[in-house]
Amino acid sequence: MNFKEKIKSGKFLITSELGPPKGIETKTILEDAELIRGRVDAINVTDLQSSVMRLGSLAVCVLLKQKGFEPIYQLTCRDRNRLALQSDLLSAASLGIENVLILTGDHPTLGDHPEAKPVFDLDSVQLLQVAKRLTEGFDMKGNKLEGTPPKFCLGAVVNPGADPIEPQIIKMEKKIEAGAEFFQTQAVYDLKVFENFLKKIKHLKTTILAGIVLLKSAGMARYMNKNVAGVYVPEDLIKEMEEAKDKREKSVEIASRLIKELKNMCQGIHIMPIGWNKVVPKVLDAVGL
Repeated sequence: MNFKEKIKSGKFLITSELGPPKGIETKTILEDAELIRGRVDAINVTDLQSSVMRLGSLAVCVLLKQKGFEPIYQLTCRDRNRLALQSDLLSAASLGIENVLILTGDHPTLGDHPEAKPVFDLDSVQLLQVAKRLTEGFDMKGNKLEGTPPKFCLGAVVNPGADPIEPQIIKMEKKIEAGAEFFQTQAVYDLKVFENFLKKIKHLKTTILAGIVLLKSAGMARYMNKNVAGVYVPEDLIKEMEEAKDKREKSVEIASRLIKELKNMCQGIHIMPIGWNKVVPKVLDAVGL
């Protein structure tokens, strides 16, 4: 089964992600992918994550596809106008890339080229609508595409810890209407907050993959609490990281503990290692996946 078929089957899904290198050497990233071969259902490839200039997501997706992996092409609205966004979607489809995660994207001021001009010609809801329209054989202006239209499995993101949560739910509804078939969430550390979010979206028929960001230190946790909207790492987890002699071991322990609880709450888990790609297999081992 491909990723779209697995979603429809109701299978519990595991996805992880890889960040392209700042250069053209892909040996390491492909080696990291091999560590999770057969253990995840798909691998996200980030699109200039944190607005840092890197090798393109599409190029890495193609390399993964050639190696027999199922990639999820992340596409942000930050850097391209509507012409380029549609063109890149067609390019992805022509190369056999069908899973696409649509995001707004971080502002360039957060990255390593802060003087770069942002585009944001479309927002994430509009881009989902455009992608769905392409699958119907038409571009954004209603011009007919030549030949067979592309096929996509479209995904989106949601922040279950946002306060207030209502705007996130309204946007989720719009994204589902626009064509989103699955959602990967922002990092989840507080299970009660996530449970409350799930109760409020009971009316939505969609697939939710809860986000797990591997904690690297107590400092990272405090930074996220202060700077990342909608993410809250409880104080007891921060204390665990602070007192741990082996930070990686403790990070694996915390992540696996959270996943075991989340498994009974949603249809999947999305692991975001943030550079700790080699730790992902240890997390999966600890959870028995």
